[in-house]
This record gives sequence, C-alpha cells and structure tokens, in this order.
Amino acid sequence: MALGAGGVLAAASPAAAVGDGFGLRIVDRNENDHRMRYYRFATDAIGWNPGPAVNVLLPDDYHYSGRTYPVLYLLHGGMEDFISFDHKDIRALTAGKPLIVVMPDGGRTGWYSNPVHSNVGPRNWETFHINQLLPWVEANFRTYAEYDGRAVSGFSMGGFGALKYAAKYWGHFASVSSHSGPASIRRDSGAVVHWANLTSAAVDLNGGSVYGMPGWDERRVTDDNPVQRIESYRNKRVFLVAGTSPDPIDWFQTFNETQVLAGQREFRATLDSVGIPHESHEVPGGHFVRGWALERDIDGVIARLRKA
Repeated sequence: MALGAGGVLAAASPAAAVGDGFGLRIVDRNENDHRMRYYRFATDAIGWNPGPAVNVLLPDDYHYSGRTYPVLYLLHGGMEDFISFDHKDIRALTAGKPLIVVMPDGGRTGWYSNPVHSNVGPRNWETFHINQLLPWVEANFRTYAEYDGRAVSGFSMGGFGALKYAAKYWGHFASVSSHSGPASIRRDSGAVVHWANLTSAAVDLNGGSVYGMPGWDERRVTDDNPVQRIESYRNKRVFLVAGTSPDPIDWFQTFNETQVLAGQREFRATLDSVGIPHESHEVPGGHFVRGWALERDIDGVIARLRKA
C-alpha cells in the first residue's frame, strides 16, 4: 500500500507505473523480469554518477493477485552491492512466498550511515534508505506502509545496518535480523568503530570517516550501537547468526567473525537480562551468508509480519 494524502494508507494500482519521488529520480531501470525489478536513482543524498541502485524482488503472483504484501529490506555486506543477494539465491529462497524483498546499494563501506566527514561529496546512506527509498517503495509497490508490514535484515556490515535501523527507527520495523553482523561496536576499545572509520576512509570517503577520526562523534556511536539501544528491540522479532570457527589462516574472516561472535553474545545476554526474546544461532564456520539461515529468517519474517 502507499501513503496517500494525510498519511492515509492507499492501495497502489496493480498497473501503476513506477515513478520518481521523495528526492529520487529514476535514471535507469529494467522491468523485463516478472519478479526482479532494477532501478537506479539520481539523489542529492548520494553523490555517485551513476547514482545508487536497488533491486526489488516481487512475489510470483504480484502482477495478477491484487494483494498487498509485507516487505523485507535486505542489506548487503562490505565491498558488496545491491546485486549481492541475487548471487546468494534470493530468488530461489523466496519462490512462491508472499513477500517483497528490497535490496538497495549501501556503499562498499558505507556502514548504513551519514558520515561525519566525506572528501568525495555526499554519501548519506542513512538518509537515502530511511527518508527516500522506504517511502518511495511504499508509494510505488503494494506494501503495508506500517510497522507490522516491514522487516530489515542483512549480512556483515548490512547486519549491523539492520540492527542499527531497527533500533534508531524503532517504529519502522517489526522484525530485525543480523547474519554475521556486529551488535556491539564499542567493545574491545571500539574495534568495530575503528574498522568502520578505516575502511570508509580508505575505500569510499578519500580520508573522510563514518564516525570521525582521530576523535569519534560519541553521540553518533551511542545512537548506532545496538547493545546500547536494547529496549528498542522489545516487541520485535530478533534473529541472529554468528560463526564459531573462522578460518585461522584468513585474517579477514578471523577478525570479523571473532568480533561478530563476541558482540552477538554480549547483545544476546543483554536482551536476556531485560526479558526480550530472540532466536539466535551459533554455528560452525566463518564470515559468510548461510543459505539455510537466510531461508529460516525469511520464513520467520513472513510469520511475524502482516499477511499478504
């Protein structure tokens, strides 16, 4: 459903053309596939040329059912892009299921944030996702524009982004999932914050940073830190996955999944201490998306959200 005048829910026409709005101007599109739709935007929030893109994966029956659907925002990991989950079998995992899946660009090292400083122009991924893309989706596709109609999930950097968005915008998402995503960014002297700063500076921001360096924007770190926003997860479905045995030879896997596992354990213990239920999995292996876990997550999202 779309937001009509005065914020009233209004059903989008099954044949309505997908158009511009909410600060987004479509500069490229491919709507030939009956399920997977691709759009690229020009937006003042992101200074890319060409701009950021999104894949919108529709249910098999979307074009003739006339139904309204819940939506899952699925966020990619670091050094990935909006196509990444298409390479992780998202079409097969959602075949026949009543769910729209939205997979946007988040920057190679964007960290689902508006950076404290950029030397390459605007890279305001949080603004793009929350203030522009979310209402654009709800204006152009038959989705439930309400708390019980939305879920957010992601892998690695995207798992952090999902936890962050679900807490910071607590009224937006009824389900949140993190597949090998950090849930505690201050632990170990702020290892994840340092990693976000260093990777964003080196890859995306030409020396700028997400949280500021050498000094952090402490308020921003606190606002983004899942373990410090624990009450924001109450009454949500919470789903967590972490690997217990990263490759000891691969330093990247070892650093990332060791931090993920420790942070998720801290996060889970904090949830338990205040009586917030969650589904959590510690499983063998390192830093990657597990197909069975993503499928279980998708089924859990459908069970939690408003039915199509």
